[in-house]
Amino acid sequence: MLSPSYPVLTERLLLRPITEQDIDPMLEYKSREDVVRFVPYKPLSREEITERVAGIWSRTELNEPGQAICLAVEERATGRLIGDVVLFWHSAEHRSGEIGYIFSPAVSGQGYATEAAAALLRLGFEDLGLHRIVARLDERNTASARVAERLGMRQEARLVRSEWFKEQWSTGLIYAMLDEEWVRSAWR
Repeated sequence: MLSPSYPVLTERLLLRPITEQDIDPMLEYKSREDVVRFVPYKPLSREEITERVAGIWSRTELNEPGQAICLAVEERATGRLIGDVVLFWHSAEHRSGEIGYIFSPAVSGQGYATEAAAALLRLGFEDLGLHRIVARLDERNTASARVAERLGMRQEARLVRSEWFKEQWSTGLIYAMLDEEWVRSAWR
């Protein structure tokens, strides 16, 4: 079980449960085709974001495998919402999980995605006791691949044209990290 003490703080960021106040700031980036082109949903409307905030994005703890927590990411210095992240708990038996992240293009290239994803790895490995965490991404999403690599995750698989995704075949990459690699990580 994972029941984080919120907010989760990093050097420059604050990760916390998503609230209704996040709807309009999220709309600014989640409604953009260029931002969501590699995630498994189309650009979202205000109504769709509102529905998700009240539903699947409202979980604040993980009680059993198959669940996920989505967290808003704020700049600590300004209080501005700059993105959101997700931690999935896939299996108790295999102690496995997955991370994901999406950020406003306004903060691209500033290392925020890497810093927030490192906080998710910490939650997964140190608080939930996971053995293995993966990041799955589209090969064309080179920015996301760089985040995984900066975290010290290793590319384990390249699944050539493996999924019909947004009206075309997509080649998927799987990056992974084990708990013993996390212990040696500079992000720990």
